[in-house]
Amino acid sequence: MDTLEPQQGSASEDAAGWVTARIGAKGFHTQVQARTHTMEVDEPVPIGGADKGPTPYEYLLTAMGGCMVMTLRLYADRKGWPLESATVQLRSGRSHEKDCEECMKQKVGIGLIDRRIELSGPLTDEQRTRLLEIADRCPVKQTLERGIKVQNDMSAS
Repeated sequence: MDTLEPQQGSASEDAAGWVTARIGAKGFHTQVQARTHTMEVDEPVPIGGADKGPTPYEYLLTAMGGCMVMTLRLYADRKGWPLESATVQLRSGRSHEKDCEECMKQKVGIGLIDRRIELSGPLTDEQRTRLLEIADRCPVKQTLERGIKVQNDMSAS
């Protein structure tokens, strides 16, 4: 298995907002650098990975779940509501292994994400209902529902 050494980006790269993913000569183990944070990405052992980190789809769910609880916290704090904690659980409706096999031939992706939200604290029924509506307003969820186009940066070599 390849071991990846952390790659530190320059200050100008960090300021530009680039997230960098780097993979070695074999296997799926990938290192991702975002500002000063390094994350490991991998696939499970049964499909050829070493399971050294979450899968790319699990990071997608991580981004949405993190955004949802932060959005709930921001809203509750602005309203002065007694939200003690919020937990969001997400899972894709199906396994992604087939996507990996078919992505060269056809469009693939998660079509459904299951969600559970738990709100703790002495909230009224109206506050709970409103917070569940606010969870749907999280920017990452809205971005994914709207769709994303990826373009090549022609200034890069």
